Amino acid sequence: MATIKIPEQKVILCGEYGVGKSSIFRRFTNNTFVTATDRKSTLGLDHYSKTYRVCDRDLKLQLWDTGGMERVASITSSYYKFAEAAVLVFALDNPASFHVLSQHLLDIVTYAENAKIFLCGNKADLLSDVPQITDSEIEAFCEQCHNLITGTYKTSCKTGEGIEEMFTDIAYQLVQSNRSRLELQSMEQHGFKITPTEEIPEDSCLC
Repeated sequence: MATIKIPEQKVILCGEYGVGKSSIFRRFTNNTFVTATDRKSTLGLDHYSKTYRVCDRDLKLQLWDTGGMERVASITSSYYKFAEAAVLVFALDNPASFHVLSQHLLDIVTYAENAKIFLCGNKADLLSDVPQITDSEIEAFCEQCHNLITGTYKTSCKTGEGIEEMFTDIAYQLVQSNRSRLELQSMEQHGFKITPTEEIPEDSCLC
């Protein structure tokens, strides 16, 4: 019996050091959280794959983490190459990590130009009644990005809040994007001319 190969999509984590990218990676891989005092320093790229069922289709997300090598220029090409999605992470309690997002966004657009971009405000468990990064600031940043941001999320690696929901939605968005692309290609192969004004909206459901 022939084995059906499950499509695999590369997803990368981007953002400043210390915003919780490796903690997100651990929640994704084995649903655990390691405190800063117990965490061992590791260097080197790491990745892990998990399968999601979306619209009666299986999709495998291959999540990549820098392993603390955000500032090493030599990782750029291999890390960004072939990425289908990029999660832009900042810490909700750290304004500095939010205010430098434009630089990381530029890196994504430059080195992974076809990747869908998702914005993640991490460390939601540390927020007081008045968060340091407000919803209006997040909305303003997304507006400045000229529709480059596909989705926004708030997560907590400590409690696990929002992590699985975020990756489930990313898998859904990638399936929708791939299905739209395949339908357009099929139409073109059958003689239909596709113009930019006829593109299928990203938020339309094709399930």
